[in-house]
Amino acid sequence: MMKDNMDYYDLFAAQLPRERLYKNEPMKLHTSFRVGGPADVLFLPESEEELILALKLAREASVPCTVIGNGSNLLVRDGGLSGLTIKLGEPFSGIEISGDLITARAGESLAHVARAALEACLTGLEFASGIPGSVGGGMAMDAGAYGGELKDVCVSARLLDPKTFAIADVPVQDLCMAYRSTRMLQTGELVLKASFRLQKGDYTTIRDKMDDLNQRRRDKQPLNFPSAGSTFKRPEGHFAGQLIEQAGLKGVSVGGAQVSPKHAGFIVNAGDATAKDILDLMALVTKRVYEQSGVQLEPEVRILGEDLQ
Repeated sequence: MMKDNMDYYDLFAAQLPRERLYKNEPMKLHTSFRVGGPADVLFLPESEEELILALKLAREASVPCTVIGNGSNLLVRDGGLSGLTIKLGEPFSGIEISGDLITARAGESLAHVARAALEACLTGLEFASGIPGSVGGGMAMDAGAYGGELKDVCVSARLLDPKTFAIADVPVQDLCMAYRSTRMLQTGELVLKASFRLQKGDYTTIRDKMDDLNQRRRDKQPLNFPSAGSTFKRPEGHFAGQLIEQAGLKGVSVGGAQVSPKHAGFIVNAGDATAKDILDLMALVTKRVYEQSGVQLEPEVRILGEDLQ
């Protein structure tokens, strides 16, 4: 029999730091879509030991447990997340640089890592300077942009198996990283940190490339509205945004959710959208595109949680 969320909170508060433990926490505060119902209990660990302790407590009490990054590729349903949600966020961040090797913890933002590389005159991560995700989430899905992907520069990742609590440093060739696909997505292993091998470069050249890519992003993407980036994966041989536009869906709305008039590959929260609005619009887009082109779109956004009862 499941405990209520008050019992959940008391269970975890007995052994985890209360200053980073939240009850009935609205997930719209933790997702770039700015939608989502509450997490029964949300915990932000700052160490591997705290993370493992939280996972063990949840298992011992048979409490459902969800681990997220900074929520930039996440859609939480309106009923929220039951049990314990662990967010690898700012307390689980940090960057170390040694020569041409830059190592970042899972909660660090990719944009901060790219900025640190710039300050160290290291080239190779310019493409990541505008990606809103974290290192952990980015590694899990092999995040990329403008022709660059994390697998191109990653040399290894430190992984935690949430079933056995074993930790291993794994070389990139064993991470099975490909377009929006990795070993971590298959096994459920959690990225604790990742190391990237870069090249020495010129500060001004690196900065100018980052500025150019970020200007292109501002010109083409609806950054003034909450979204989770590209809503659908790129179908082989096609571009999702182009297919959606050809199906006549650019600017189409369901409730507060809208196919962006600026870039049809983005569904945005145009004003007080619910998760259901976004999911209903995604379903409409998927159906129309298939009818128009025969191409089956697949969500790139990670969908979690329960519908409102």
